[in-house]
Amino acid sequence: MSMNSSHGLPFFPGYTFRDIKKSAFHKSQTLSYKNGYALPQRPKVGIGQEPLLSTQLSLNESKQVPSGTPSVSYGSAAKSRPLNFMPAHVLYDKKVLRFYGYFQQSVQHSPDEEYRVRPVVFYYYLEDDSMCVIEPTVENSGIPQGKLIKRQRLPKNDRGEHYLWKDLNVAMDLCVYGVTYRLTHCDSYTQDFMESQGLVLNDPEPIPADPYAKHRTKMQPNIAYATPSDFDHLKQFITMDRKVLRFFALWDNTDTLYGDARPVTIQYYLVDNSVEIREVHEPNSGRDPFPVLLRRQKIPKVIKPACEPFPTCVLEVSAQEVHEFYSPRDFQVGETLKLMGRSFLLYDCDEFTRAYYQQNHPDLPLKPVQVEKKAQRDVQKVIPPYNGWGSLEDSLQNCLDFIPEPPKKDLMKLLENDHKVLRYTAQLDSQNPQDAGRRFVLSYYLSNDMISIFETATRNSGIIGGKFLEKTRISKPGSTVDDPQYYGPADFAIGSVIEVFKHRFLLTDADHYVLKYLESQADRIPSETLDSLRQRLGVSALSGGHLEQGYSEATGEATQPTGDETSGM
Repeated sequence: MSMNSSHGLPFFPGYTFRDIKKSAFHKSQTLSYKNGYALPQRPKVGIGQEPLLSTQLSLNESKQVPSGTPSVSYGSAAKSRPLNFMPAHVLYDKKVLRFYGYFQQSVQHSPDEEYRVRPVVFYYYLEDDSMCVIEPTVENSGIPQGKLIKRQRLPKNDRGEHYLWKDLNVAMDLCVYGVTYRLTHCDSYTQDFMESQGLVLNDPEPIPADPYAKHRTKMQPNIAYATPSDFDHLKQFITMDRKVLRFFALWDNTDTLYGDARPVTIQYYLVDNSVEIREVHEPNSGRDPFPVLLRRQKIPKVIKPACEPFPTCVLEVSAQEVHEFYSPRDFQVGETLKLMGRSFLLYDCDEFTRAYYQQNHPDLPLKPVQVEKKAQRDVQKVIPPYNGWGSLEDSLQNCLDFIPEPPKKDLMKLLENDHKVLRYTAQLDSQNPQDAGRRFVLSYYLSNDMISIFETATRNSGIIGGKFLEKTRISKPGSTVDDPQYYGPADFAIGSVIEVFKHRFLLTDADHYVLKYLESQADRIPSETLDSLRQRLGVSALSGGHLEQGYSEATGEATQPTGDETSGM
């Protein structure tokens, strides 16, 4: 059992301790430098290991030990100047041998070819004896090309040997990963390097032609190359940018079913000779809201005869098939122009277009044509009659907008009269004897002119009290839908009859706050209404209705002046 000498403990997990006296934690160097170059460091003799003695050397190793004559007895011999040391990765840096070759790939199940010749290039890096194989890319070949074998040391045989530069030569076969490559020739640098090392290169060979490539070359027709134009497109872009000719035209679509003459706008962009056609939609025309009839593009005028039979609806016509495009000279005001199979009558243009033609094409006359325009009829909006659902304002909003909005409210009135309610006591004016003892509280809300009715419960009457009418605006009898008139504080006099949805209510009493509020609005309230309230509440006109405490039959309790009453309301 091994023992921990520093602590005298067994060398087991948990019995070892970290040396607290250790101060250096760096890793040992694995490289040494010689003449400024990094080299692998030789292993040193470890602690506790004895150096190798001469008696332990074998016979062959002892012969390699130098046995020189001591310089003390016979003097120092002449020493030659040591050569400057340079490692291989520096000496052969960026020095690459290049060989050209090919390999044959068999093709199965093809009647046109049996094999395919694929040219390759071998790169041999002298610094680390690595190689890579690259196939030059061919356009439209349909074969994955490029780097076939990445840079690495290629195996030579099964014994672990690798290919070296001494194994390479011209006009030889090279087997790599089961593929046989044929090296045909090399570049001039490779030839000079191999000859400087005493290797004689074989005669170079040509790369055989690919049979399928030959077949394709025979099938390809003769391609005629056109001389590029010397037209300065940059000058046209700089001088004509954002300059557009605008024509007003009529699209004659009367040949189709339910067709008519539609107004359009034709815009000719001088920067690239493109044309755009937009429809002019009238309000409430019923047509789809897509104004672009023809997107911006160059319109061909004359197509080459060889391309005319080809259906243009399948493939867009390119510049190679077009002999001439439409130009500003083809757009003459007053003439009919046919674009993309449709007829357009150019009846007018804008001021910029007129000035452009007068300056650049004075020989082309502009003859505007007067076009009869349809007289616009003023359609009067007819609001349908009120159907009784909802309020008049809500029903009117449904007729004004497709997506109705809530009717606007008087915001100042809502803020000033918030929580201000006029309360009256009423009873039913009915011939039915069962309605004789029913009592109601009618509340009028000053913020929105709505009325709600609450029925007080009477014991042993057989009628359940509670809410009789929700908050709503009540129109007066005889008012029409066109000119509705609603009940207001001026109509609520003591003894008057209020008709609410064919129910007649007789007002019998009111709060003291009702009289105080109506006296503050005396210029808009009839005197009969004020006199009836004063007479019922027992208040004279001289007192002005300023009461500190009173009694209301509407609630049956004594009323105290509220914050609104003390503030003069």
